[in-house]
Amino acid sequence: MPDVGSSRARYRRILRFAALYMAQAWWFELFLPRIGLSGLAARGRARRLRGVARSFHTLAVSLGGLMIKVGQYMSSRLDVLPPEITKELEGLQDEVPPVEFGAIRRLAESELGVPLDVAYEWVDPTPLAAASLGQAHRARLSAADAAEAGFADVVMKVQRPGIDEIVDVDLAALRKVARWLSRVAVVREHVDLPALIEEFAHTSMLEIDYLHEARNAERFAENFADDARVTVPEIAWERTTKRVLTLSDVTAIKINDLAGLRAAGIDPSEVAAEFAKVMFDQLFVDGFFHADPHPGNIFVTPRAAGTDAAARPWTLTFIDFGMMGEVPDSLRQGLRQLIIAVAARNGRQLVESIREVGLLLPSADTVELERAMTALFARFGGMGFAELQKVDPREFRDFAIEFGDVVRAMPFQLPDNFLLIVRTVSLTSGMCSSLDPAFNMWDAVEPYADQLLRDESGNTVRAFAREALSIAGVMVRLPRRLDDVVTRIEEGRLTVDTPRLDQRIRGLERTGRRVISAVLFAGLLIGGTVLRADEQVLGTVLMAGSVIPLLHALFAGWAARRGPLG
Repeated sequence: MPDVGSSRARYRRILRFAALYMAQAWWFELFLPRIGLSGLAARGRARRLRGVARSFHTLAVSLGGLMIKVGQYMSSRLDVLPPEITKELEGLQDEVPPVEFGAIRRLAESELGVPLDVAYEWVDPTPLAAASLGQAHRARLSAADAAEAGFADVVMKVQRPGIDEIVDVDLAALRKVARWLSRVAVVREHVDLPALIEEFAHTSMLEIDYLHEARNAERFAENFADDARVTVPEIAWERTTKRVLTLSDVTAIKINDLAGLRAAGIDPSEVAAEFAKVMFDQLFVDGFFHADPHPGNIFVTPRAAGTDAAARPWTLTFIDFGMMGEVPDSLRQGLRQLIIAVAARNGRQLVESIREVGLLLPSADTVELERAMTALFARFGGMGFAELQKVDPREFRDFAIEFGDVVRAMPFQLPDNFLLIVRTVSLTSGMCSSLDPAFNMWDAVEPYADQLLRDESGNTVRAFAREALSIAGVMVRLPRRLDDVVTRIEEGRLTVDTPRLDQRIRGLERTGRRVISAVLFAGLLIGGTVLRADEQVLGTVLMAGSVIPLLHALFAGWAARRGPLG
């Protein structure tokens, strides 16, 4: 258990690291470009990134705890982070040093209340896996416990001794760093870092409660009870406490073991496609998802001989349910719409979906963001990770220069639990890309989006109702805005020198109203046609009512020409 002195040293070491590299980032990424030395700042960027990643790697391995979690997250961002960072940190998935078995034995016996030789028939002192918060050992249940549980071979997962205090220190340091960054205007205006740290803290505290993890595992298993694609370990509740978790041994081929997969006759590209589907189902159908799907937590398990020949000859086996996320119904609906927008390469719909999900404040002016998303889809839409790697980096730079300020100016925010969703999607994307460099996330999204569109077909009436309200809003607002312009001119608040300007403005106003009438006619006619199948009376009324704006659109110009100004 760490003493007060070592806790203070740990705290200071994390803060020193953060302060040093925050100062470096300020100098190279903010100050030098501001004085016209962007080229100098860019020249050594790759070397600096490798240096930062290497230093953090060393820090994380030596400290363990939550620093490993931070490094694992960064190493998984193959789809967005430069390889200088991901390659340097990828070893953190397997590089956590193990705890001496004597300390593990003492903690386990204290928790279980009996000697380890009584609790288990045998325990392998060599760890199966050493993680940042706990350590796993193979074991076998006693005959009596095995008869009650229905299985004998197990994995005993034990918390690292003193991990509670380590997590407390790490969270205190992260909170301090978040407060520092919140004093920077560009950070403060775009993200509530203290709130994100508190969400991370909540998740971390749940992750070191093994009773909570066991309940998560059972809930996850229930969600996939009738799904042949996924298997989940069973819990030996007789040998499970808050700090010791015993579950059936389901270890198999690690999902990123390409050689092992091929030796078993399993195509890694098929694993990538199936894994993406399973993760999408968790996020957008179940609303309860594994938020830590890194390679150490997913196995590919070949089926036993003699199983159903029609079934896939392997399953995906998930372990470690300490970090799970939930998607509320309202957020899940917004995420569905977002997926549909991405699949349709629709920039306007994507921005609207981002707003509905809660990532943008209602006050955000999204015109330029829509243009940026449309341009992004037009140039890079549909490309897989491998294809994007072949794109000339100058194209990415040009795009960043053109639209970077627009994106940075947007008042983004993160709703509750969204950090876990972002983490899960990024881990999934990175995993699939490592299994299949040609993996294209668009291909995984599009069939799912097609199903979502079919599921949403029952909401057609509501969609047309929203469109009708939108058209009505435009009809009400646009003439008022034109009237405001005329009023300003009449009251002398706008100086003009053209004698024919009044006539031109009246012509503009008439044209605007005719355009509105035409739009309203189309909205009423289409809405009435769709509604008539289910609501015959209302649909007929709307179709009949569309005649009025149609007549205005067609004959308003002719009537004006016959008038005094004609």
